[in-house]
Amino acid sequence: MTRIAVLVSGGGTNLQALIDAQGRGELKNGVIAAVISSRADAFALERAARAGIPGYVVSRKDYGSNREMTAALVEQLRGLEIGLVVLAGFLHILTEEMVQAYPNAILNVHPALIPSFCGAGYYGLHVHEKALDYGVKVTGATVHFVNEEPDGGPIVLQKAVDIREDDTPETLQRRVMEQCEWSILPRAVSLFCEGRLHVEGRHVKITEGAVWQ
Repeated sequence: MTRIAVLVSGGGTNLQALIDAQGRGELKNGVIAAVISSRADAFALERAARAGIPGYVVSRKDYGSNREMTAALVEQLRGLEIGLVVLAGFLHILTEEMVQAYPNAILNVHPALIPSFCGAGYYGLHVHEKALDYGVKVTGATVHFVNEEPDGGPIVLQKAVDIREDDTPETLQRRVMEQCEWSILPRAVSLFCEGRLHVEGRHVKITEGAVWQ
């Protein structure tokens, strides 16, 4: 059974999608063992408590640099015997020590179809503002492995939605979350825990087998 840690900074909507999937038995061979927040007041910690999942705080303000914070996170994760790290709205840059400690074992969900609208500075509502400003006709979400490059790791899953004429950044953000992120993030986590993801360079191969839809 793979022990999963979910790293958060805010409300935890993607965390809730994972909790709900776990409750339905859809995280095959995995269990959410910890939620670690960069803020003590993050509502995500309340979601974890309601689900009976231990919550922890590793606050950026308690450390002199991102590197020191990353080292503290790695120590916490190792102490909890974590096998998979999921970034679900974690708003801090982690240094290379995290990737070195968990190579091809950190998943992130990004609210766009990578390589579009991604990288440094593309987070939250900004992503959807840029998509609308550019005039693209479809957008969506991507789950990818994390490497040293922001949003640059191998892609695991993607799902798209059409952009509507009357979309605002807020309506688009909500639709991408509900129709894309909340679907592909739990599925990617389950695939990892089942041992069905294999990284070959920039490509992620998914081996055959029964998987929930």
